[in-house]
Parts: sequence; C-alpha cells; structure tokens
Amino acid sequence: MTEIRESALYFCLEQRLVTVRSQIIPLTVKEFEIFALLILNPKRVFTYEMLLDLVWHEDYSYYSRKAINNHISNLRKKLRVAPDLPDYVKSVYGVGYKFEV
Repeated sequence: MTEIRESALYFCLEQRLVTVRSQIIPLTVKEFEIFALLILNPKRVFTYEMLLDLVWHEDYSYYSRKAINNHISNLRKKLRVAPDLPDYVKSVYGVGYKFEV
C-alpha cells in the first residue's frame, strides 16, 4: 500500500483516502488526483501544463489556469481543518504548485 504520514496528515493511494487529524477529507476525483500527484512527489514543482497533462489526460486547451487554481483552492480549504495546520499545497508563483510541509 502506498501510504504517507506527515504529522496530522494521512494519505493512502489505494483507498483514495486522505485524513487530517483522523478526520476524513472528502475530495473530488480531480482534487484527489492533483493531491496524489503532489504528495507522491514532495517538493517537486508541477507547472500548470504538467498538471493538466498528468491529471486531465486530454486536450487541455479547454481548461485554464483558473480551473486548476479553483481545484487547488478547494483542496486547500478542505485540508485546513484547523488554523494551526500547515498549508500542504504550496504555490510557486507564476509556475505551479508543490507539496511541502
């Protein structure tokens, strides 16, 4: 099983499960796929184009940076179950996103 624990955060790829402080975080399919890509490659920066290619697997001229930003924003809100928790998904200004604690 592919499992990752980072303090309060738990991730299991096969169960498609994310918890924070033992609270299950309900993610959409795209939110989970984005988060899985980031957490399985910690500190690696994924550009918008890479995210579109690796998560959407189709012609991404239809999608925009705004769509990715919306998914990331929703993902961050869901993961932030308490104000003292870190932002797990970091922005790399003008480039994309990465997972880092």
